[in-house]
Amino acid sequence: MFKEKVTALLEAGLKENESIFLIDFTLGAGNKINITLDGDHGVTLKDCIAISRAIEHNLDREEEDFSLEVASVGATTPMVMPRQYKKNIGRELEVKTQDAKFEGVLTEADDQGITLEWKSREPKPVGKGKVTVQKKQVIGFSDIQEAKVIIKF
Repeated sequence: MFKEKVTALLEAGLKENESIFLIDFTLGAGNKINITLDGDHGVTLKDCIAISRAIEHNLDREEEDFSLEVASVGATTPMVMPRQYKKNIGRELEVKTQDAKFEGVLTEADDQGITLEWKSREPKPVGKGKVTVQKKQVIGFSDIQEAKVIIKF
């Protein structure tokens, strides 16, 4: 009953700003509510406050005691939804599959998967020395075990 009420309030809060989307929602022991958000253009503190208020202001602590935490995904948190890939086009990713690990720039993302591109130094087909080759890999979402944005300073 309590979880259904919180879920309905959360969904209503998310409808207020459709660029924000839910990554994770848990209701733990002692009615500890944890919500993790992401957004097509990032998540601001104001966005977290709006979702928090949409829930907290519509629950009665006299009826049910609870704690509430609303946060955004971390910069190095693995991506879990296709929508997260689309917002990171142009950024460098590390993607692990069952068979390999790829690092490259995310150039495309659709509902089936992603395309990574990178440059690689490889031996020349004829003669000595190496040549720079442009590589491209299409990876389906079903093959991705983990994908993270590579943060460079």
